[in-house]
Amino acid sequence: MREAICERMEDIGINAAVDNVLITSGSQQAIDLTGKLFINPGDIIICESPTYLAAINVFESYNATFVEVAMDNDGMIMEELEKKLQAYPDAKFIYTVPDFQNPTGRTLKFERRKQMTELARQYDVLIVEDNPYGAIRFAGEEIPPVKHFDIDNRVIYISSFSKIFAPGLRLGWICADETFIDKYVCFKQTADLHTDSFAQRITAKYLELYDMEEHINKIKDVYKKRCITMLSCMKQFFPNNINYSIPEGGLFIWVELPEMIDSEQLLVECLENNVAFVPGSPFFPNSTNNNTLRLNYSNMPEERIIEGMKRIGEVLQRKLKNENKKEVQKA
Repeated sequence: MREAICERMEDIGINAAVDNVLITSGSQQAIDLTGKLFINPGDIIICESPTYLAAINVFESYNATFVEVAMDNDGMIMEELEKKLQAYPDAKFIYTVPDFQNPTGRTLKFERRKQMTELARQYDVLIVEDNPYGAIRFAGEEIPPVKHFDIDNRVIYISSFSKIFAPGLRLGWICADETFIDKYVCFKQTADLHTDSFAQRITAKYLELYDMEEHINKIKDVYKKRCITMLSCMKQFFPNNINYSIPEGGLFIWVELPEMIDSEQLLVECLENNVAFVPGSPFFPNSTNNNTLRLNYSNMPEERIIEGMKRIGEVLQRKLKNENKKEVQKA
């Protein structure tokens, strides 16, 4: 299994030996083991703003302190990252989801990936690269992982088969320097001894006998159509003063509403219309951004996406109309 993973990583620009790889029970366990290995109470973790909710929960369970770095449409802003590294020289690591980020769907651009590794070397900090979505690119040019630019073994790379093969098998991995892997192994053994051998054999045999890329291409075709459908419906049904990301892959679209709209209150009204989304505020470990939300196009056929976006759009139109009336009355 590790040999097969090394071959897959080589295809995307990561050169690793089997001793650099630890199989985990999904990438979520890899994140948890990373927190267990590296974080002491009060340690500073630098992350994107917003960032992956389950990573926030894991690192908070080890009493980490978060420092958020602003993003734009090209991912984490490197000038802002350097300011945080200067302000927090004892930061334990930078946590990043560079490809089709959860929750924003944004992708860290090529030059910024190089800059991130250069800044990590300059300020002597580790990078934890969480990349479960990288294989699901259906538009734009391929970009090598941050780990590709790692020349001094300070990038810990985490990935998974969950988004491209079979989520129920819970099969992920960590790729890192052997000294880190040796320590990871100790924590892994105390957690569950080893990842399910049957799941590993199934996946390894599939990789041996079948064309995984052909399978992934089928997934990408489905997600691309669903993403295009959702974006088209948002343009048609949503108010004009709403901003949203346009992903080149992955599963998510990030929506920024006018400041007067609270997405948690909006969700209550949407649920009354049998449609749902994830409010954005929990994805910010420190700040509150109540006017944001995350949409996911992966799990519904196109006809249901159309109906869902229409319903959210109708609720949004009504809510904005009511809020505008309140503003006029105040004036």
